[in-house]
Amino acid sequence: MHLLVGLGNIGREYESTRHNFGFLLLDQIIADHGFVAQSKKFKSEVFVGEISGRKIIALKPQTFVNLSGLAVAEAASFYKIKPQNILVLHDDVDLVLGKVKVKIGGGNAGHNGLNSIDEMIEKNYLRLRLGVGRPENKEFDLADYVLGKFSKEEMEVVKKINEKISKLAGELLEGREDVFLNRFYL
Repeated sequence: MHLLVGLGNIGREYESTRHNFGFLLLDQIIADHGFVAQSKKFKSEVFVGEISGRKIIALKPQTFVNLSGLAVAEAASFYKIKPQNILVLHDDVDLVLGKVKVKIGGGNAGHNGLNSIDEMIEKNYLRLRLGVGRPENKEFDLADYVLGKFSKEEMEVVKKINEKISKLAGELLEGREDVFLNRFYL
């Protein structure tokens, strides 16, 4: 069993923001793979489904990004899911829009959602880093930038990325990160 976690903030005002890239991708995966809403528990919306024959618990924490670790820790404990079977989908300002990277462990680069998860479980979980880039104006506040909405053109790119990742999600869950990345960039 795997835990698939999309990071984002709750509320209409955050729906299409850069910080909600994880939610947007998880919504695509839930729809494409026919996941079923199970309940609202673990401070989250919980969905259940399968990808490549593996049972998946999909989690959309309702705690705001900065407290995502509370939800992840509760769900992982309840289902007895080890960190190596957790995949977190999150925005990353150090990658340009359209780029993705896969990472296990390491630092959180100042991402408060990852910091919260690191504090609650450990760092040895898989992360799918979804590029959102940085503001062109270096003086623009980074927090305001990630809480800003994607432009119409950016949303088209996001939709294409999400569709492609959803089709390739099984590769990540089966531990074939290199295959995933090769196919993603074809």
